Amino acid sequence: MDKQPNNPLHGKRLDTIIEELLMYYGSWKALGQEIRINCFIDNPSLKSSLTFLRKTPWARKKVEDLYLATFTKQ
Repeated sequence: MDKQPNNPLHGKRLDTIIEELLMYYGSWKALGQEIRINCFIDNPSLKSSLTFLRKTPWARKKVEDLYLATFTKQ
């Protein structure tokens, strides 16, 4: 596997990213207020969120950007 020193998300699974954001923000509701994506607002679950985010690149980018802004010091 190639090393990606400039990619802070290298090796991070999407489910782990969502779980860590959920722990940080405390609830689906709070996460949905940070990122206005229906998979976090309307009947949210980890499984449905993963399905949606894997099919929707713009939404996944928003989640990844929030993760980086929340957990990395730039």
